[in-house]
Amino acid sequence: MVRRQLAAALAAVALLSSAAQAEDAVKVGLILPMTGQQASTGKQIDAAVKLYQAVNGSTAAGKKIEVILKDDTGVADVAKRLAQELVVNDKVAFLAGFGLTPIALAVAPIATQAKVPEVVMAAGTSSITDASPFVVRTSFTLAQSAVPMAEWAVKNGINKVVTLVSDFGPGIDAEKSFTERFKSDGGTVIESLRVPLRSPDFSPVLQKAADAKPDAVFVFVPSGQGAQFVKQFVERGLDKSGIKLIATGDVTDDDQLNGMGDVVIGVINTHNYSAAHDSAANKAFVDAFKKANAGMRPNFMAVGGWDGMHLIYEALKMTGGATDGDTLLAAMKGMAWESPRGPISIDPQTRDIVQNIYVRKVEKKDGELYNVEFATIPNVKDPVKAAKK
Repeated sequence: MVRRQLAAALAAVALLSSAAQAEDAVKVGLILPMTGQQASTGKQIDAAVKLYQAVNGSTAAGKKIEVILKDDTGVADVAKRLAQELVVNDKVAFLAGFGLTPIALAVAPIATQAKVPEVVMAAGTSSITDASPFVVRTSFTLAQSAVPMAEWAVKNGINKVVTLVSDFGPGIDAEKSFTERFKSDGGTVIESLRVPLRSPDFSPVLQKAADAKPDAVFVFVPSGQGAQFVKQFVERGLDKSGIKLIATGDVTDDDQLNGMGDVVIGVINTHNYSAAHDSAANKAFVDAFKKANAGMRPNFMAVGGWDGMHLIYEALKMTGGATDGDTLLAAMKGMAWESPRGPISIDPQTRDIVQNIYVRKVEKKDGELYNVEFATIPNVKDPVKAAKK
């Protein structure tokens, strides 16, 4: 009888202990394109999230941080279903990732209804943070890079431009932001060309760009499509025709840059992160990332994932481990820290990232291609939201 009572007591203790551990675990639902056209984005962010936990530990505020990775295959409807399952079945305290704008927007109503912070680590359309009061971004907006590129172009003798962008939210943002600033500074946009997001063929629009004879082509394509674009740019002979290529940094993605070949040497682009960024924090980040991932070089998606995890960890520390959405959002607003990309903060009004934007030139260093920064525009807020104020 005593033995049975003791066994029952031990079983009860074990159940209580496991329940306490379950309560102490904070779950992060990480929704990424691990397969499909945007798989490089998923691969980079997943690697950065794993590295952040390897370097900083798997606990924050005394609670275990459990990351649940889901592959959305780059499809918004899939991401929406996965987010619902993560909220309802897994009881996640955070939704994170979001490689493309349509995916981030599809999940936003779920974040609002469940009052779960949606940490956008990749998608770059300005309007995403307007879609839910629970969206916070650690990546970038396309306007942040496009406006400085327009300013640089006019100052450096580029007067006539053809714009060429992917036909979805970020591309339209890039086209509009670049065009408005370029024209206001005295430049002329001869033609505005768009290509489909999925399975793009750049050849026809590149021929149109060549026929227009601009000083330069301003380009935005999402991470992962830059190599294909550059290949067709060369095949069409634009590199030999005297037409300059200027771009947002998505085109000269660090993850694919070495595979593009010497033809991209000299390309001027603007962006928030380069693996060649000269800081102690970035050197440590790049070295650790390469060591953990068989020599793979981190790109701007990886740093968005790294900083997204930092935001989550620090918010939990500030709330003492409390996981209700309103409390976490209050902790995140206005947070500032030193990222591998430089100083960044979360705008308390818009919940968008404020960061340096760098003007870079593709150069060969030690046998490898890098985006080498030569000018800095500090503390850039999203220009689209700034224009609305």
